[in-house]
Amino acid sequence: MTTTNETQGLNFLQEIIEEDRRTGKHGGRVLTRFPPEPNGYLHIGHAKSICLNFGLAKQYGGLCNLRFDDTNPVTEDTDYVESIQRDVKWLGFDWEERKYFASDYFPKLYDFAVELIKQGKAYVCSLSPDEIREYRGDFTTPGRDSPYRTRSVEENLDLFARMRAGEFPDSKHTLRAKIDMASPNPVLRDPPIYRIRHAHHHRTGDAWPIYPLYDFAHCLSDALEGITHSICTLEFENRRVLYDWIVDSLIKGDRPHQYEFNRLNLNYTVMSKRKLLKLVTEKYVSGWDDPRMMTLSGLRRRGFTPKSIRDFASRAGISKTQQLIDMGVLELCIREDLNDTAPRAMGVLRPLKVVVENYPEGQVEMLEVQNHPQKPEMGTRQVPFMRELFIEADDFMEVPAKGFFRLAPGKEVRLRSAYFITCKEVIKDADGKVVELRCTYDPATKGGDSPDGRKVKGTLHWAPGNAPSVEVRLYDRLFSVESPDSDDAKDFTTFLNPNSLEVITNARVEPMLANAAAESRFQFERLGYFYVDPKDSQPGRPVFNRTVTLKDSWVKEQGKGK
Repeated sequence: MTTTNETQGLNFLQEIIEEDRRTGKHGGRVLTRFPPEPNGYLHIGHAKSICLNFGLAKQYGGLCNLRFDDTNPVTEDTDYVESIQRDVKWLGFDWEERKYFASDYFPKLYDFAVELIKQGKAYVCSLSPDEIREYRGDFTTPGRDSPYRTRSVEENLDLFARMRAGEFPDSKHTLRAKIDMASPNPVLRDPPIYRIRHAHHHRTGDAWPIYPLYDFAHCLSDALEGITHSICTLEFENRRVLYDWIVDSLIKGDRPHQYEFNRLNLNYTVMSKRKLLKLVTEKYVSGWDDPRMMTLSGLRRRGFTPKSIRDFASRAGISKTQQLIDMGVLELCIREDLNDTAPRAMGVLRPLKVVVENYPEGQVEMLEVQNHPQKPEMGTRQVPFMRELFIEADDFMEVPAKGFFRLAPGKEVRLRSAYFITCKEVIKDADGKVVELRCTYDPATKGGDSPDGRKVKGTLHWAPGNAPSVEVRLYDRLFSVESPDSDDAKDFTTFLNPNSLEVITNARVEPMLANAAAESRFQFERLGYFYVDPKDSQPGRPVFNRTVTLKDSWVKEQGKGK
């Protein structure tokens, strides 16, 4: 995974690895890992880390492990484990047989904690969690020694063994590293490394009433697996000193090293698992795989491709500087991919009936239409043309505004790959709504071209009168502001976009789309790229999710009325 600007050469992580290989550090090995906590579904930010860790390993002939940091039984679940594996594989990466869990190492981590106690580097503290936070202070308030800091090694070993045996209730005691309560970095002020938690674990059941904290388990899991380059995001930078202190205290010989890079921040969304969970549990969305969610399962269900996500992760770049990526970049990546690969089709979202009065009643003419105008190798399809058909309601204006080149009374337009038609009469219902257009066609313009060379400015997509009715879901950005979680005075759900989903139940599509297979992708001409929903579609009744519009219309739409 390189920077987006090729002239910049290697990113800083590649430079580190190349220098390590040059000097023989780690014996020239490269072993990375992707270490999610199974407490939620992966989102677009995780994709950057997945691509980076697996990508660096592949680039330098190394390996990448998949490890679940499952040290908090209260929030973790096997459903999350399974979803994470699906997402990583969908992105195109394979951990082969190297799937691990921090819970695999619980016995060894316990032994490591005992070793720290024996070294006089850990003690059992009986302060409450609130008292521990108070005693540790902050960046402006110095820390204070716990009254239990001077317990003997023997007493600490006894108490820790009894914690392990389940004698004490939650929060009665905590095992803390004994480092430096006067450190200017609060992270080093005797951080907790084990807590009592009587909770059922998704893998170990009720075998353990105590669990290691992330800072303790993560670095030692790296060491036990022989990880060489432990790559994480910048919020862990100030915790690197603790990572090093724990590893140096317990690991002899070759050891892992932590490096930090900028996380992926995307506008018009939230990345916090806690906030994503709130959207799901409070039913602001239909689930983790709601196509408006920036989870990988949501993006997949919306129709994004693995290639587009990998491309986006690459364009985001790797550096030490935090940045906010515009949603338009992600949308550009999927447009570029689907423009090459998606066959064309015609669908009418808001149908307006057209009767071609001079076309023979009962006649059906099969027109040959290209599946991709730039790729003849993708072949052609047959689209029926008949006396009755449908166009978009928005493609007609009874009193056309300046610059409106679509259909209007007396105006002639081209029907894509079919004929020129001219509007002769407008039919309205009792409320004055236009419900039908009466038109004529020019038989000499078959295929959409005029033999006499006359030009028309408007080309419309259409659907034949026997077009099946289908459900189409138009998805847009879930939030209406760039930074929905930046206003501390308001809950982020305040900024949900009320127009993020529009469901159309009577759209009309080419007959061949009635049997479109689940997970198929199409470009609906002039409308956007659409994906056959794999969850709600049924044989003969596809549901089409709009993946993205043909052009970025968000900025234009947001500017209306200003």
